[in-house]
Amino acid sequence: MRKILSLMRKICEEENLILKGDKIAVGLSGGKDSLALLKALNEYRKFIFPYFDLIAITVDLTSGKTDFSPLKRYCENLGVEYEIVPSNVFEIVFDIRKEKNPCSLCANLRRGILNSKAKELGCNKVALGHHRDDLIETFILSLFFEGRLSTFKPKTYLSKTDLTVIRPLLYVEEKSIINISKDLPIVHNICPVDKKTERERAKTVLEYLEKNYPDCKEKLFSAIIHKERYNLF
Repeated sequence: MRKILSLMRKICEEENLILKGDKIAVGLSGGKDSLALLKALNEYRKFIFPYFDLIAITVDLTSGKTDFSPLKRYCENLGVEYEIVPSNVFEIVFDIRKEKNPCSLCANLRRGILNSKAKELGCNKVALGHHRDDLIETFILSLFFEGRLSTFKPKTYLSKTDLTVIRPLLYVEEKSIINISKDLPIVHNICPVDKKTERERAKTVLEYLEKNYPDCKEKLFSAIIHKERYNLF
């Protein structure tokens, strides 16, 4: 956790992700990344930057079919307010729309619900658990599957909702999160296309590149975040 906090502090200071008086909603899915994010932000406000408020929000995609009681206990132990927002996103995506490539629609619906609840609760920022590997994989996805150069930003202002989305884990490698995941109350992902998405294909591409070109991920990460290390037409 010390390494995660150090990298979080670095990106927060470089990008001014958190300011005094912020009320931040953490999108808590129940996966290792969002759980690690909530824990790190809670530690961050205790020991490093104690002038912001936290609330955790879970969007229930399954109309009450998922047990989120481990997340509720986790938030109680951390002393963080917790809200569950019921929805029928899975029903819309898989039963009504019968999407062949459901991830985009599911993500858009989920983000919309999360942002609406965050605004209702008086938050001005939403924190998501994307980490360094997500950053690189999204770049690969955009390059090979969309023909464009694009990935996450550490901070994005949403003018329609007057919310700022922040990603405080973008400098953190996934393996660092895996190392602390045994202590996290991970909720099993019941999505029928889990591990069968284009993102998994991007992971495979990266595994091949890393195997044949050592430090490939490090170089990709450096190329993405370095403001002068590009030369595009």
